[in-house]
Amino acid sequence: MSVIVDASKEQIKNIIVASAKLAIEKGELPEAELTDFTIEIPANRDHGDYAVNAAMVWARAFRKAPRQIAEILVNNLNTENTYVKSCEIAGPGFINFFLEDTYYADIVKDVIEKKENYGKSNFGDGKKVLVEFVSANPTGPMHIGNARGGALGDCLAAVLEAAGYYTEREFYINDAGNQINKFGLSLDLRYLQLYTEGVEMPEDSYHGEDIINHAKAFAEIHGDSFVAKSEEARRKALVEFALPKNIEGLKNDLAKYRITYNTWFKESSLHNSGETAKIIELLKQSGYTYETEGALWFKATEFGCDKDFVLVRANGVPTYVVPDIAYHYNKLVTRGFDKAIDVLGADHHGYVPRLKAALTALGVDADKLHVVLMQMVRLVRDGEVIKASKRSGKAITLVTLLDEVPIDAARFFFNLREPNSHFDFDLDLAVNESNSNPVYYVQYAYARICSIIRNLESEGISLRDCSQAELVKLSAAEEKELIIHISGLTNEIIASAKAYDPAKITHYVEDLATKFHKFYSACRVKGEDEGLMMARLTLCKATAVVIKNVLDLLKIEAPEKM
Repeated sequence: MSVIVDASKEQIKNIIVASAKLAIEKGELPEAELTDFTIEIPANRDHGDYAVNAAMVWARAFRKAPRQIAEILVNNLNTENTYVKSCEIAGPGFINFFLEDTYYADIVKDVIEKKENYGKSNFGDGKKVLVEFVSANPTGPMHIGNARGGALGDCLAAVLEAAGYYTEREFYINDAGNQINKFGLSLDLRYLQLYTEGVEMPEDSYHGEDIINHAKAFAEIHGDSFVAKSEEARRKALVEFALPKNIEGLKNDLAKYRITYNTWFKESSLHNSGETAKIIELLKQSGYTYETEGALWFKATEFGCDKDFVLVRANGVPTYVVPDIAYHYNKLVTRGFDKAIDVLGADHHGYVPRLKAALTALGVDADKLHVVLMQMVRLVRDGEVIKASKRSGKAITLVTLLDEVPIDAARFFFNLREPNSHFDFDLDLAVNESNSNPVYYVQYAYARICSIIRNLESEGISLRDCSQAELVKLSAAEEKELIIHISGLTNEIIASAKAYDPAKITHYVEDLATKFHKFYSACRVKGEDEGLMMARLTLCKATAVVIKNVLDLLKIEAPEKM
């Protein structure tokens, strides 16, 4: 929460504990341990700003009915020099606290003073976190799942930073293994088709237009000089020609999507440095491997997995999981990150336990690896799902999506649902400039505030610093509701970081826009007495600060005019 909210809760905790100690000293309550209790915001604000359950928690220790304990506590409360205005006992023994208007005034003042830093905290205590996301195969363009993973991973990294973690973003380039072999095969056949009749493309090869274009570009430089060369030499040359172009294309496309990475980590570096071979030896030394029919197996069942799995095939070639184990060992041991977060498709759910089992066998704390499993996205237009085949090369790519949908809408929409929920992306809604479009609705609230301030300035009324005496005039229900929501930003960011779910802050800012519009409809800014007008104008400004801070986390523009 904000420092003001934290201060108010700490005050309430202290006066409750002090009251209990005083009652014990007076003999009104028996000696007992004062265990922790809950201070929470009631669902119905008419019941107060906070509800405390101390009387229920201490009922057994004090051997009294909770309501009787609550009465004793209330009678011994000293609320001097606190935000507490009054309290009352409710239900079986809840103590409901009502706070002074200075509490609300101080929240607004805190936002104005902190500006772009409002909402940030040191919750993460500077711990090192590596967020790996997208990591699309560089053998073709990024698809719609990568678009969701990009928005999710980038915003998650931003939320973690705001929550006080040291955060790095990383893209893992799969530039080795089967997909590169298939890439080389596909390029080779498309190249040969330019000069040889009857060359067919296998069903499981890559059929995209990008493969054809790479083959033609290679041929423009080298002509038919590679036709007579060995298949191995030809494929190696084609991959070395096309792969860097694809990687550069990934970087450019992601930059357009407002995503930049600290590191582009190549799988091939694990093989070249010997880290993959080292992992195989370490796993052998761990005692959790065995050989069957020439293949090396890992005893995954000893770590709770449903079956063991192959590390090295009988032909001596490691399976895909070995470089993955080496990569995560590199993250958590070699580079010493406190936490590694992977954003992966939901189809990886069986892969995660295997990876954690291998890390545990290597002596690594597998709890340091956190995997966010992301469900599928369906594109919808005119109420109908758009179907496309990735293999035929007609899939909707990140680039084609961003050609049709504003980047702001794409990033906001992909963070509208928690990662493990399926999501229908409504293309019509994403381009709709109305309040039914959630990103437009939030941006409009910000632009509206900027317009209010601008229009008043044109009439010679400029926003100035407000005194607490003026800010306490913000006592209407709509004003208090808005201020309370503003006060929750820090807590929402922390909750989002803990749950690895940036959708929490998109929901938060949507709700904030709603509460602002409700406030502005109920409370006139201009035309009131000067002190109240300035207080309301300051509340408008505080709301704008919070909206912009959230949109900045999401890397979405906050337009001053719409």
